[in-house]
Amino acid sequence: MIFLNKIAFKPYKIRSLNKQHQNRTSSIEIIKARDVWGQTNKGQGVVVAIIDTGVDTTHPDLADKIIGGYNFTSDDGGNKDIYTDYNGHGTHVAGIIAAENNEMGVLGVAPNCKLLILKILNRFGEGSYNGLISALQYIKRWQGQNGEKVQVINLSLGGPTHKDELYTVIKELHTLGIVIVSAAGNEGDGLSTTDEISFPGFYKETLSIGSINQQLAPSIFSGSHLNIDFVAPGEGILSTHLNGEYVELNGTSMATPHVSGATALALQLIKSCTPPLIPAQIKYYFTKHALKLDFPISLVGNGLIQLK
Repeated sequence: MIFLNKIAFKPYKIRSLNKQHQNRTSSIEIIKARDVWGQTNKGQGVVVAIIDTGVDTTHPDLADKIIGGYNFTSDDGGNKDIYTDYNGHGTHVAGIIAAENNEMGVLGVAPNCKLLILKILNRFGEGSYNGLISALQYIKRWQGQNGEKVQVINLSLGGPTHKDELYTVIKELHTLGIVIVSAAGNEGDGLSTTDEISFPGFYKETLSIGSINQQLAPSIFSGSHLNIDFVAPGEGILSTHLNGEYVELNGTSMATPHVSGATALALQLIKSCTPPLIPAQIKYYFTKHALKLDFPISLVGNGLIQLK
């Protein structure tokens, strides 16, 4: 079975939606997303696939962001056209990436990008490796009405076991030039000398993302191993949730979509790159601009994602 990264959260409802919430805005500032919005048109033209628990398709911050979706679970009788989120995790991830710039609620890292919602985790946050593999295969075939293709995949999930079939499709997507961003997992113990491995985030063909807190220190829950690539904010992250609401969540699941959104922006800065080289160029760009942190690389990799 694949399980969601464990999430610790406290409900946070915005009573007045007439301004951005400072906590959410600060994470955008931490990764310097605003600094490149003018150059990147806030990610317009980029499609990010979110493989998760679905999405609240009526959320005011997300409704216009969704370009399509597919349900791989048994929720709603297995109806493939209903990818509604009954858990909240996928909706939270979606908001971090692309919440609408409508002067209400929260604001995503790349608010002009589009989202393909692939639901493989049910209302309890559980799913199978087969579901994940099916969703990844679906991405290879998917094309939007105007010829759009997926350029970024967000995987705020993981499982403890390597699967040959999973690794094969990850490598195929990587070769196609799709950037795969995957959570490092929330099984960390705060020690750099122990390894907590989650798949597909351990595969070198993905960008494996750990979490830091507001003091730019590794989150104690963030998984550590030598394949960690970068870290991003993952504690007290305010984002969209069920029924049009907003909550704060903690986890590498929250750090990962910061990097997926950042990738949507960075793709606009390396447009001349040919598809097979795109993942390498994105990693090079992030490595070049990352803020180096004074912690072992097994905890923070190349450092904190920054866009400038």
